Amino acid sequence: MFEGLRKKLKNFLTKEKKAIEEELKPVEETQPTKEKIVEERQTIRKEKKKTEKPEKEKKTHKKEEAGRKLAPKLTVSTKIKKAITGKARIKEEDIQGLLWDFQLELLESDVSPDVAEEICSNVKEKLVGREVSSKEDISDVVKKALEEAVEKVVIEPDYSLVEKARAKKPFIIMFLGPNGHGKTTTIGKIAHYFQENGLSCVIAAADTFRAAAIEQVEKVGKKAGVKVIKHSYGADPTAVAFDAVKHADSKGIDLVLIDTAGRSELNKNLMEQIKKMQRVIKPDMIIYIGEALAGNAAVEEAKKFNEFVPIDGVIMTKADADVKGGSILSISYELKKPILFIGTGQELKDLMPFKKEWFLKQLFE
Repeated sequence: MFEGLRKKLKNFLTKEKKAIEEELKPVEETQPTKEKIVEERQTIRKEKKKTEKPEKEKKTHKKEEAGRKLAPKLTVSTKIKKAITGKARIKEEDIQGLLWDFQLELLESDVSPDVAEEICSNVKEKLVGREVSSKEDISDVVKKALEEAVEKVVIEPDYSLVEKARAKKPFIIMFLGPNGHGKTTTIGKIAHYFQENGLSCVIAAADTFRAAAIEQVEKVGKKAGVKVIKHSYGADPTAVAFDAVKHADSKGIDLVLIDTAGRSELNKNLMEQIKKMQRVIKPDMIIYIGEALAGNAAVEEAKKFNEFVPIDGVIMTKADADVKGGSILSISYELKKPILFIGTGQELKDLMPFKKEWFLKQLFE
């Protein structure tokens, strides 16, 4: 899982470690002994004598000569200081090239341009200007900076969805997303998840446009042991959702899960149906279901959907087959919304609440 992104991160860690170790070489090779310091001072005196000129020429070129004398003193002084402190300061120019290469590698792993730039900016902020000891484990320094940079762009929900659903009855969730991203199957998994946590559900088959959509949701509902409220094909999707809410209210059912028609974000008529349903039904939560394998396309589609109706959270499907992982890293940052679950297989149980700590572990261990 996320193998592509993991490899890119490890590759960056290796390159960065080598770059910083190169910076530290003079520190390790220079010993802070009295003999070495005396030797360096003698070298300065010899250089000074060689560069002495007649008095007239000294006056003519006073400024230039002062600059030439100052340079070797600073160089030697810096080396002696490094030898005594055993530290080197990481400069921006030392890592600028690596950060640029790293940004390109992130883009290759389906990380969006904005997120790639943000991560690299965070890494630079953590490393540039930092003094690193020659005795310090460089890989730990760089790894920590990178982990903190990645962690900063990942949003985790600050609530339990089960607790949120228990606070209101019926709790209405509307699901939306493009065709083929596993929306209907995921709704079955969500129903199973809530039932495992002691909450009852009903599903509204509000996709009345796509052929066999109602049969598909009925199959999913039967598998999950959940009743499906349906109308005929061509019926008003909002009317189906409305009837499901009425049914839940009369039967004391905890949740209403609304399966909407999969649609392109470019189809304005279908997108208007979403706005109408949101206005009439007033769902407690709107969840976007995207496919991890879709890469940056999933991010752009989610942003377009969010322009029509406010998305509250994201479920990413097919994460078990995602060899890159960048879309999961990007989508919550771009939407500024949390990832709620990730799909890890085809079975009802294959739905996992998203945890930032788990995600970072997948990438860095």
